[in-house]
Amino acid sequence: MRTSLAAIVSLVLILPAAAETQSWNIDGAHSSAQFSVRHMGISTVRGAFTKLSGTVQYDATNPIKTTIDATIEAASVDTRVEMRDNDLRGPNFFDASKYPTLTFKSKKVEEAGPGKLKVTGDLTIHGVTKEVTLDVEGPSAPVKDPRGNLRVGASASTTINRSDFGVNGAAAVVGNDVPITIDMELTRPVSGS
Repeated sequence: MRTSLAAIVSLVLILPAAAETQSWNIDGAHSSAQFSVRHMGISTVRGAFTKLSGTVQYDATNPIKTTIDATIEAASVDTRVEMRDNDLRGPNFFDASKYPTLTFKSKKVEEAGPGKLKVTGDLTIHGVTKEVTLDVEGPSAPVKDPRGNLRVGASASTTINRSDFGVNGAAAVVGNDVPITIDMELTRPVSGS
């Protein structure tokens, strides 16, 4: 009886720690935000923002407590064509010198099936903030990297209308609907919570 009671007490003491919300950092070296737009209605141009940072608070036992705070550097846009990238960084599109970051701050999280979430939050682009919902797959099961840190991955997607955010350049030749996919690798020290 004494052994059973000790085991129960130990379990009760361990469970709250295991169920705590954990803070994860977005690993910018292994994360990116990809987008695509239609050019003249005949082809699709794809690009990415290569510099992401931020944090995710995540409780595996209660995923609806998840919060996301992410920042993307506007000047990191890359479509593999230097002239187009310079135009995208300029005042016709992102105006990166005036609006250096794109941000997303979550407000509500809902479960959407096994391993899936719907995350609603405020997306700010070009100084304009609109509410969007991200369809999230993940996070994956944690793995330990060679340095002993834990890592998980997740992918989020949505479609926005660029003109809603005041990104109106080349309206005659570039489509308004912009599908976005954000692939994130998150990390935290094993000793962190």
